[in-house]
Order: sequence, then C-alpha cells, then structure tokens
Amino acid sequence: MLSLLAHRRACVAKQREREERIRALPPAYHSPLSATDKQLLACPASEIVARVQAGALAPIDVLLAYSKQALRAHAATNCLTEVLIARAEAWAQTCNTQGPLAGMPVSVKDTVGFEGEDACIGYSAWVGRPMKKDAALVRLLKDAGAVPFVKTNVPITLLSFESANDVFGRTTNPHGKDYSPGGSTGGEAALLAYGGSRLGIGTDVAGSVRAPAHFSGIYTIKASMHRFLKSGNTTSMPGQEGIPAVYSPMTRTLEDLEMFWKAVVSMKPWEYDHSCLPIPWREVDLASGKPIRWAVMWDDGVVSPSPACKRALETVVSELTARGHEVVTLDPPSPYEGLKIGFQLLLAEGAKLSTKPIRWGETNDPGVREARIAFALPRFMKRLYAWYLRYIRHDDTYAGLVENCSEKTVEQYLGLIAKREGYREQWFEKLKNEAIDFVLTVPNALPATPHGGMKSGFKGCGYTFLFNILDYSAGVLPVTHVDKELDALDTKAFKPRNAIERDMYQMYDSKKMHGLPVGVQVVGKRLEEEKVLEAMKTIEALLKESRKAYTLLSNLE
Repeated sequence: MLSLLAHRRACVAKQREREERIRALPPAYHSPLSATDKQLLACPASEIVARVQAGALAPIDVLLAYSKQALRAHAATNCLTEVLIARAEAWAQTCNTQGPLAGMPVSVKDTVGFEGEDACIGYSAWVGRPMKKDAALVRLLKDAGAVPFVKTNVPITLLSFESANDVFGRTTNPHGKDYSPGGSTGGEAALLAYGGSRLGIGTDVAGSVRAPAHFSGIYTIKASMHRFLKSGNTTSMPGQEGIPAVYSPMTRTLEDLEMFWKAVVSMKPWEYDHSCLPIPWREVDLASGKPIRWAVMWDDGVVSPSPACKRALETVVSELTARGHEVVTLDPPSPYEGLKIGFQLLLAEGAKLSTKPIRWGETNDPGVREARIAFALPRFMKRLYAWYLRYIRHDDTYAGLVENCSEKTVEQYLGLIAKREGYREQWFEKLKNEAIDFVLTVPNALPATPHGGMKSGFKGCGYTFLFNILDYSAGVLPVTHVDKELDALDTKAFKPRNAIERDMYQMYDSKKMHGLPVGVQVVGKRLEEEKVLEAMKTIEALLKESRKAYTLLSNLE
C-alpha cells in the first residue's frame, strides 16, 4: 500500500510539474502561430542554421516558433516529458552562432541526461532523481550551437512499440489518436510528425527509432554500435550488451536527416564519448562505380507483411526496377533463427532489470508483462506448452520461442554470443557472395498498431530487430499511407502460419488504419550510415520524379 501511494504521489507531482512549466512560460509561447513562426517551421534546418550563422536570424525567435508548435503537438498527442523551454531561452541567448547546428532547437528522448533534470523514463520510483551532469550528447549539441528544448515520452521499460507509462501518460499518433506513434521513441516521433521539432534523438535496441518512424511518417537511420554518442544517459537495462542499444537521429525530412548526421559527426563525437569510434563523415557517390544491387526481403518467415506494408515495398521496388536498377529477391539466412537468438540475448536476465524499478500497482507495458509471465512459469510448464504448440497445434515457430523463454546462466549467455557471431558471419558471407549493396524490407508487418496492441504484437518485431542482432545500419523513410480499399485484407484467403502471425493480423484493419503512414526500411552493412543515407536519397528522388512522394503531415493552421 505504501508503494502504491508513493507511486501515485510521484505521478501526480511529475504531471503537475510539467503543467506548471508550460503554464509559467511567457504569454508569447501560448499565442497562435504567427506568419513568421510558420515560415520558420517550414524552413529546412540547414537554412535556419545558415541564417543564424549570417546574423540574419536570432536563435530566440527560432526557439519561440518551435516551442509554440511543440506545445500544440503535446496538447494533441501528449508527447512531452521534461519541458526545458525556460532553460532553453538562456541557452539560445548564448549559443554558438557559428556552430554546425547554430540556433537549431533539438528534441530528445526522455533517456537523455541533462544536469539538474530527471530522466525517469516512466518509472515513478525515479521521479525526483535529477541527473548530476549533462550527457556527452548534450554537451556536443550545445557546443555545436543547438538549443535542446524538450524531452519526449517513452514506454515504461523501453521495450515496446508503444509509448505509455503512469508518470506521463500515453502518447498518441498524430495521424490517428487510437494508434501508437511507435516506441520506445514514440514521443519523439509524434513530435516530429506534428512539426513541433525538426531534429530529434532516439535510441534503438529492437526497432525503437525505426518503428516510430514507420508508424508516424518521419525519417531515421539507426546507427551501428559505437558510431553515435551514448554515454551519460539513463537506461532500463544497464550493462545489456548482447543486443546493444544505439542512439540515432530522427528527423522530419530526409534533407534534415543528412544535415543532422553530418553536423554531429563534424563535431568529432569520439572526443566527447569514449564509446564512439573515430570515423569522420565519408562522402559517398552511388552513381559512380559499379551498379547498385538491391535485394528484397519480402517475408521474414514469421509474419508476412500486411497488404499496406507490402504495397509500400512493391512501390519502391517498382520504381527502382523501372529505372534500370538491379533488384533481386533475397533468400536470407533464417530471420527466425536470428529472432530466437536475439530474444534470448535481450532478455537473458529474464527481463528482471527493466521491471525491477516498477512499483506495486504501477502499470507495466502489456507486452513486457506477458514476457515476464512466460519467464516466471516453471520450466516443465513451458516445455509442456511448447510440446502442445509443436505437435498438437503444429506451430513450430511459436514453440521455438516459448521453449527458450528462460533466464540464462553465464555459460548459456556466452553460448548465445557465440551463436550471434556465427549468425552474423552467415549474413556477411551471403551479402558478400551475392554482391548485395542494400537490403530492402518492411519496417514492420503492420502500420501503426492500436493502443494495447503490444500484448500480442511484441513478438512480431522481427523486421527491425533482425538488424540490431546483425548491428547493420538501417534507415526508414515514409513512402505512402494506408488506403482502405487498396490495402484491404482478404480474410477468407488469409491463413496465419503461426500464433504470432495470427495475433498480429488480428490488429490489421485497413478501414480503421486508413491514412496511417507506411514506410520502407533500407539496410546497409555495419557502419555504413552514409551509404544508407544515399540509398534513401535515391529512392526518395525516384518517388518524387514519379509523383509518388510521401506527403508530410501539416499542422500549421
């Protein structure tokens, strides 16, 4: 009972603090968007930075415009956690006006550490525990002239494609309030999609920047480990290195994504963070040299892409093929085997670390709750259930996950690391022997999932999780929107292959999902962020040329 009372007090206090910070802002922040505000919000980040560097634009004016729109985004989607706008005014007044991010507001995931600010990531027990110093990322952003101004919502535990917790509440998708904006960087995706920010930062351990980009209609490139700053931030799973989380930029446009990546790397992040490799930005010209060879992974063998997601992928493949690009179908090393290895590594301690801070009565993510129940079951019951699935239900896929759902010993964990490395070698040889430059696939079998969908949907994250297991650079760009007629599912013809696919497709409804964004995933090899960016630029240029380019959500009226 005492734990429950402490939990409720912390939630009330944190929400009151957020409301008071917003209410205490000067009247200008609560006024309607002016014509000047709208012009600034429509400008590419590079143009704003150039104007600040030239002395033609004051950073405080840029902050005002983005803060007003961020507050509107929050009112619509509940995307913000820590509101730093009052402090950001001082940062804007003294920012480096000659830096590569001069005067540009930047939003960040709630995990990012600011001196004197909480980074509770949805745990009520961590409310009122401010960080003692700025994270390496924050120091670099400030030195580059950026103005960090808000933090954004996440799911409790950070292990979900939703973004909800008792401390800050649930974030909704700006394209449809009944759907998730993604997770665990969902608040960031909602803010960017709404136009309350152009440059944002998230993390990804199983798709946590790519699923939100796909669900919300924005752009991102997941970095390979050690390419982007990471140290000094909060995490739900300290020491988890089997499938390491990586920080990565998220932006409203592809042009902004290129500018943001280049700006951060130009600051030599390895001089701020011991974990970063000293790799400067490398210019890539895909037009010179040998022709590009694209390989398409149409199905991961676990959950087939929904009609909407398949149509987006087909659109990209069609445009590439029509322009003479070589596009082949990939027969990959079993994604299912990778999924089994990845799940066991990510939850090797039985999901104890991420759930340990949860107080009695505090709401857990539905998917993580299901996983914890599975881990807590006696081993003989899991074996019995797996036997039933395999031999009675003829579902070898789900049985393979169930029977491995157990806490690992050190010996078992090291064995899984060895399996992971062997699996990575299989992919390395596959791409090398077939001279494949990029892999194209869907980011998820479904568009944005409905709230609460992770109860069954957490097992269907293979299309993104696969490339965390491989540590490949992987980007997502929005391609189209769900069409209630074009993307209707023939329910009579569709026969799910396993329980995972069945549960995922129970959430698919093209009529209810009409208008939701649908993206495509572009995958390169390890530490090939520059090449992935160029591949995304190639695809977007073709879509624009054929007048099929994605239309961003506009909320400036």
